[in-house]
Amino acid sequence: MKDQNCPAPFDSRFPAINQTRYCYVSFLDYHRCAKKRGADYEACQYYKSCYETLCPNDWIEKWTNQIEKGIFAGYI
Repeated sequence: MKDQNCPAPFDSRFPAINQTRYCYVSFLDYHRCAKKRGADYEACQYYKSCYETLCPNDWIEKWTNQIEKGIFAGYI
């Protein structure tokens, strides 16, 4: 896999300048992948790298806390 510290690559599903949805979907994809395959699975790390690059830290912290409390609105 490529360097994990590089910016998230272009994704044609999210062509607009605003990358909010790409951030959110990458966060969901990582947690779905980690739930199914384990957090250390290489493909899961790709999604984690994307959301860590795209999402503000406050959002990540908020969503992670919501997951831990069982009140996260997204489907994982």
